[in-house]
Amino acid sequence: MKNNKKILFRADSSSIIGIGHIMRDLVLAKQFKGADITFAIQNLEGNINQKIIDSGYRVEILNSNDFEEFNKLVNSLHVEMVVIDHYEIDFEFEKKLKKYNPNIKLMVLDDTYEKHYCDILLNHNISADEKKYKNLVLKNCKLKCGSKYTLLRDEFITEKKRLQKSPKKKVKITMIFVAMGGADHSNINIKILKVLQNFKDIKVNLVTTTANRNLEAVQKYCKDKKWIKLHINSNKIAKLMGKSDFAIVTPSVTVNEVCFMKLPLIAIKTASNQDDIYKYLKKKKCFVLKQFSESILNIKLNLIIKRIKK
Repeated sequence: MKNNKKILFRADSSSIIGIGHIMRDLVLAKQFKGADITFAIQNLEGNINQKIIDSGYRVEILNSNDFEEFNKLVNSLHVEMVVIDHYEIDFEFEKKLKKYNPNIKLMVLDDTYEKHYCDILLNHNISADEKKYKNLVLKNCKLKCGSKYTLLRDEFITEKKRLQKSPKKKVKITMIFVAMGGADHSNINIKILKVLQNFKDIKVNLVTTTANRNLEAVQKYCKDKKWIKLHINSNKIAKLMGKSDFAIVTPSVTVNEVCFMKLPLIAIKTASNQDDIYKYLKKKKCFVLKQFSESILNIKLNLIIKRIKK
């Protein structure tokens, strides 16, 4: 869609929030070709704000989630559209923003079926169900739900095409992709690796970022283990998935990517906002864990490896 609109994105990243909101917003921003885009963000611990700058967008630093501060920025930038991707910005905030700026188009990203006051609502998860938004949005709100709207980085589309031309060859070693979110706020990377170490003929690509508060401990654990390759702030996630036989991930945005790559998975729920995708995967008979369990993960691993080697 070509335009010269001024668009303001509101999102945050940190060791607690994670990096998912910013990563998907960067994909969405690319769809507004020719637009003048600014990101309004806080300078929180473990953020990936530099990633936004490196992607060619301007940033405006906010001190809080205060409405007055944000509204002042909206007016000073003379924006025509606001995109909100933030769990702490609610219906009342959005309603107030539209009241003070009636001509602004407001788009909200949602994946937990909250009440919203917006013109466009995007839930790009494969589990998204448009019917669940009945009575949660305005009657004239345009709903964009499901895999049709999944925000995928170009690397995934490129890698999938490559794999279709030259499929993976069967090898003795089982390659496993592990990603518990950029921040791994539940701190289970090492716990998963300790279960995996009991399996023969495996190799692990473990993905994390500098937003991970426990990064030092993870680095120390991986240091002398040749079967683990640790990837920090990797920009080759699609290639790593493409080389893998299955993935161990959270039931989050990452699942959209794993499913697009047609990779078998084990999903371990680590937060309440993952409930919808968790239930969707369970319904689809995928391997899921409601919470981390050494014994249950061990059972699922045996099953998935057996299935892959058939």
